[in-house]
Amino acid sequence: MRRYGPASLLILCGVALLRIALFSELYLRYVKPGLRPFLIASGVLLISLGIVGVVAAFRSSGGSGAENDHEHHGAGSDDRHRGEVSGHGHDHSRGPRVAWLLAAPALALLFFPPPALGSYSAEREAAQYAAQGIGTFPALPDEDPVDLTLGEFTSRAMYDSGATMKGRTLRMTGFVTRDGDTWYLTRLLISCCAADARPNKIEIRGADAPATDAWVTVTGTWHPEGELGSDEAWPPVLDATSVKHVKQPENPYEKL
Repeated sequence: MRRYGPASLLILCGVALLRIALFSELYLRYVKPGLRPFLIASGVLLISLGIVGVVAAFRSSGGSGAENDHEHHGAGSDDRHRGEVSGHGHDHSRGPRVAWLLAAPALALLFFPPPALGSYSAEREAAQYAAQGIGTFPALPDEDPVDLTLGEFTSRAMYDSGATMKGRTLRMTGFVTRDGDTWYLTRLLISCCAADARPNKIEIRGADAPATDAWVTVTGTWHPEGELGSDEAWPPVLDATSVKHVKQPENPYEKL
């Protein structure tokens, strides 16, 4: 069965990719939506290569079986061949055992998919926001409350000279992070995948803090602080009127 090992590993990795990208939305925990076709294509390719490997190994096994049928015609030659193999002390047909370590992440994706990044990742990185310049923003929709992403709220709070959020009721969803007695509504921003994620957070006032990492939808009003574009304006503040526990969204990240 060892001859089928490398091919089986390729098939296992391919099935794991299809499990998260084709048959579920789990891939959104690790990469942005636009990469889904590439994950599916990679999974199909790995499975195809694995099947080719299995067929090749099966044919090789059949060929060596045919040679064994003629063993009585060349016993002396076979003895010499066995002696040579014994002298070398190893079989070059076996792949490196370290390759089997690849089975661990594949099995994890199949049966125990790692969760999306949360408060631990958010707290490890200090948010760095380049000065994008103060200017005007489009007016918000007339609906009330207005649903915003944390990125939209942060941009308007930090750089909107027209103060288009002032006096409006706003609603946003994220997970909870804490710093002492202060708590934040947080979301991780990605440009490609979870590896480049960076946190975006909003300080919440007027409501008790839920458990860390809990996903909540917060409704409230913007609380202006500090001069636009200054360090004092970060992080922006929301005066909460309601905090509602929600399930983690299928895509836990916001696009950078």
